[in-house]
Amino acid sequence: MPRYGLSDGTVLLYAACLCGFFVDYLENNRKAHRIAFWLLVMVWFFQAALFYVKMRETGEFPILTPLDGLFFLSWLIVSLTVLLSRFFYMDFFVFFANLAGFAAMAISLFGPDDRVPAVLSQHLMNDLLIIHIIIAFVAYAAFTASFIAAIMYAMEYSMLKKKKWGSRLVRFGSLAKLEQAAFLFNLAGFPLLMVSLILGVVRAVAVIKGFSWLDAKVVTSFIVLVAYAWYLYQRIGRGVHGIPLVFWNAVSFLLVLINVFLSETLTAFHLW
Repeated sequence: MPRYGLSDGTVLLYAACLCGFFVDYLENNRKAHRIAFWLLVMVWFFQAALFYVKMRETGEFPILTPLDGLFFLSWLIVSLTVLLSRFFYMDFFVFFANLAGFAAMAISLFGPDDRVPAVLSQHLMNDLLIIHIIIAFVAYAAFTASFIAAIMYAMEYSMLKKKKWGSRLVRFGSLAKLEQAAFLFNLAGFPLLMVSLILGVVRAVAVIKGFSWLDAKVVTSFIVLVAYAWYLYQRIGRGVHGIPLVFWNAVSFLLVLINVFLSETLTAFHLW
């Protein structure tokens, strides 16, 4: 497999792994934890293969440059967390440690390394952009589905309050199922957006001259992330249910729409 294929595959596997650990972190979902663990094992093998390829290309142990050092650090974090996850069940530590490991790996793979041929470097950066955009839109799709479920919850709640019984009400499904669906879609979308932002920042810092953290697109993207983090905190940390949760869902989705459709007119480097 070409080096850029290994790089892309490693990033995608690691992103999926983080999503699994995030679900387990919030929901204590052992099935999600098992899937995330085996994805992490695959990440370890992919990283080892990349390490070997880089060693073949350079003819030296690839740890002498800062970027190589970051990659080796990420591999060590993955190695440690595989052991901890398998034998010591330090689930929270595993999740947070792998956030750091993912960031270090992304910087090391897509950072400007003079030893990498220009054509390969450009290919990797283009792949990173594509992965960043795809993951972001998958997250937006999850947020859209969550918003739809929340609106259906509000409509059914209103019909129940007004005692409008009938077949239409039955076809909505139960309030509990609609609320759970909205929550699960947001639970999936949040870590995906977080991963997408990490990749986007890595690429922007490496490629874009004059990159600003105050760019409208950057600011609104992180505001969206904070809004959905607040939604999840309300649902899990404070046990909020019902219409108040629908309200926070609607506010968060409004921020998504602002991020996608309005901030592009003010951004200095985004096309969407």
